[in-house]
Amino acid sequence: MSWVRALLPLAALSFITHGYPHHSVRGGIPALSNADSSLTFVYQNNLNASDDNNHVGAIVLDAMTAENGAAACESLSEALITQTTLQNYSSDFSFALSYLSYSSATPNKGYHIANGVVQVSAGGQLSVSASSGDGTQLPVLCTQSDTDSKPPNSTANGSNGVSIAAAGNIYLGYRNKKSFRFLGIRYAETPQRFEYSQIYSGSGETVNATGYGEQCIQGSGGSEDCLFLNIQTPYIPKAGSTTGLRPVLFWIHGGGFTGGTGADAGTDGGNLAAREDIVVVGINYRLSTLGFLAIPGTDIKGNFGIGDQIVALQWTIRNIANFGGDPARITIMGESAGAGSVRTLLGSPPAINLFQGAIAMSNLGGGQTLGLDSNYGTTYSSYYTINESYTVAGPQILNASNCTQTYLTDQIACLKEVNATDLVSLSTVARYVVQDGTIVNTPQLNVFNQNGSTAHVPVIFGVTENDGASFSTISTTPVRNLTEGLMTGLSINESYAEAIIDSGLFPLYSTGNLTFDSFNVSQRVATDTTFRCIDQATVYAGATTGVFPATYYYQFERTINGYNPENVPGAPVTPGYPYGNPNLPYFKLHGSDLDWAFGNFYNPLRDANDLYSVQLVSGYFAEFVKSGQPNPDPEYLRVRGYQKTLNGVQEAGTWEKVANEDGPIMFLDYPAKSGGFVDVEQCSWLNYSIGYYLGQT
Repeated sequence: MSWVRALLPLAALSFITHGYPHHSVRGGIPALSNADSSLTFVYQNNLNASDDNNHVGAIVLDAMTAENGAAACESLSEALITQTTLQNYSSDFSFALSYLSYSSATPNKGYHIANGVVQVSAGGQLSVSASSGDGTQLPVLCTQSDTDSKPPNSTANGSNGVSIAAAGNIYLGYRNKKSFRFLGIRYAETPQRFEYSQIYSGSGETVNATGYGEQCIQGSGGSEDCLFLNIQTPYIPKAGSTTGLRPVLFWIHGGGFTGGTGADAGTDGGNLAAREDIVVVGINYRLSTLGFLAIPGTDIKGNFGIGDQIVALQWTIRNIANFGGDPARITIMGESAGAGSVRTLLGSPPAINLFQGAIAMSNLGGGQTLGLDSNYGTTYSSYYTINESYTVAGPQILNASNCTQTYLTDQIACLKEVNATDLVSLSTVARYVVQDGTIVNTPQLNVFNQNGSTAHVPVIFGVTENDGASFSTISTTPVRNLTEGLMTGLSINESYAEAIIDSGLFPLYSTGNLTFDSFNVSQRVATDTTFRCIDQATVYAGATTGVFPATYYYQFERTINGYNPENVPGAPVTPGYPYGNPNLPYFKLHGSDLDWAFGNFYNPLRDANDLYSVQLVSGYFAEFVKSGQPNPDPEYLRVRGYQKTLNGVQEAGTWEKVANEDGPIMFLDYPAKSGGFVDVEQCSWLNYSIGYYLGQT
């Protein structure tokens, strides 16, 4: 088979430009882009979106002759890199080729380029020599000319396609400026309402994976046929090979179990794939009543959305090697309800052994303490029984849907016919993880003894400094005193507001605006009781009992945007800081950490440390995906040219495992810094002491 035919780019993607349907493409079967060579994407990504135009990437192919290399590049609608390009972007290619040598067990002797061979020295210097023309086989440097640098703008355009075989099908993806992308991949059969999903069994198909699948139905729209996943990867192995597989980040979106999508641009994995050389998988899962309804005495036992996540993991394990990912190195990560999902999967018998690490960002819990018995976050870490879940949601859903027939079987039959959008838009919906006896069989995650019911994997938990501000309320009228402000901010009665004040643990700091200052106290209480206390107690117990082999904890000290229902102001604008001064106090809201975790900072930089902190923090998270601990190897950072991250790592020191009642934890900024657990005394007063889980059975 000739190189031109073997690497033909999706038959020029003609089926896409002529409007074939999203999922399945019939007709001629395109040749595999990786039939005779792996494809390695290199791009020196500094995560500064405004600087993308100053960088170019390349595609590296396996060793072959110069003549075959030229044909192979051409078949990708590219060409051999020229000496001029190397000179114009010498720094980028010096670091990229140095990293390839560093990460390879057998460093290469050079790369075929146009009319020559380029080599990189141990010191990172590029040198070009004339091609010998003797048929020497060397890896090949092809151009990478696509310029779309971030979603949702990046699309297949007819010349940037890539096709691979996986799961018995051919998947037609594409590349943008930073990674190979395969979108809208069906991982499960079309789900049946109130039934558990099954892994997708379709084969012999040519699947157009260049556009996102439908989001799971929610208030903003979507479909019940929504069980799709998206993959961003820096590497596609040669067909049939399992050499060089990269670690995998498996992302589970948040949204309160009622909203969200795996196709959100803010959590796209392209930047991490490019900068950190890992594979990122993002998934959809069923939401709201369609994902979590549980009815006693029936087969509708709830947790359908969690079951979807498990099926997506199973699909990933079976097939991710074809996309360059290592099925034996999968880290699950989620934020908010996604973190609640991670927590659930850590204790779910069908999920144990499907992943090797876990990151829970801003997991909700706590709340059933003192006057906050109805706190929103409770059910994300303490699981209802089926009866309890049904009591708080079931009858309301049936009544609002006019499914009030005499017999339960008729009521269920009625629910199955209700319009899906109407069902998830009711004033009451089912959104609770339940003890169904199979997916979840404990009332909470067991971190108090090693009985085998919890995955024995390293974990990271953490919060933003003011997570609870997103779940507190600023009074719309001026408050007269702190008591009134707390009653409004926390939806509590007067006696509990007075108890908070009398404790002396949540003092008022006056700025002259009592309404805003009262909110500041409210958000601290809400942050502690909904997020911080339960998560600190979790990692402390997991470390003390040895349930987890290693536990790490963080608090974000620098963020932007986030979930802001109360129009809480961001960093104040001051002279020299037109986009806000992040060195002055401001609220770090729920969800405002995602730009940092994924390296997707598309806002104007407030100062240089915004960029440096994004580089540092995404590096910490990516290193955990790679090695099960968050401290990057300084030599790796040096070779890659990540000098600011290296400086930040060295100044912060080692991110240590949680070891005792003082933590330690890492406060994430630039540079980061180590310290102890936060508000330990306050948490104890709220009945969630640092030892909350210890002594439980």
